[in-house]
Amino acid sequence: MNTRRRLSTAERRHDILTAAREHFRRSPFAEVSVPAIADDAGSSQSLIYHYFRSKPGLHTATVAHALESQHRRRAEALAALEDGQPLHYRVETLFLAHLDAIAEEPLLLPGATEPESTLLVRREAETAFAQELSDLIGVGDATARHRWAVTGIIGFLHRAAGLWSRDGFPADQRRPLIEATLGAMEGALGDWRVGG
Repeated sequence: MNTRRRLSTAERRHDILTAAREHFRRSPFAEVSVPAIADDAGSSQSLIYHYFRSKPGLHTATVAHALESQHRRRAEALAALEDGQPLHYRVETLFLAHLDAIAEEPLLLPGATEPESTLLVRREAETAFAQELSDLIGVGDATARHRWAVTGIIGFLHRAAGLWSRDGFPADQRRPLIEATLGAMEGALGDWRVGG
């Protein structure tokens, strides 16, 4: 008698994404094998293609899941702050949550051969992060200068995080990285404290 429990669609998708995450973390996109992911997930290749359509689709879903987790982490970090915290501290908290998520999940940094669909998801997440930051500092879409400055700061943070990753995420470099990002932000947006 077979006593193995039948998994729900959500459970099966979760198992596939978990296995895919491990494979995509270890190897570049081009080197990852869908059959190996299926084996590790206790699934079949046909089920992976049913849920995700293709290997690029699976990669995109895996990265999207990581980006959603990073977004939640930022939101939770800000929600945990006591009322009345200075704006500088709120922005620092946002950046630290974002950076710490990257240190824990390498898939948050782009790989060399990612599919276009994954790059699109990354661009959408970056746009959402820019809007979060703009809303937090109270500039919204005030001027083109603000928009370019906020976009540039996020690019600065991501580039610095990539270099930090290359060095193995040394703990003693976390604080200087954040301070450099805040300094760059002050340089790009001299009036960024306008929001309070």
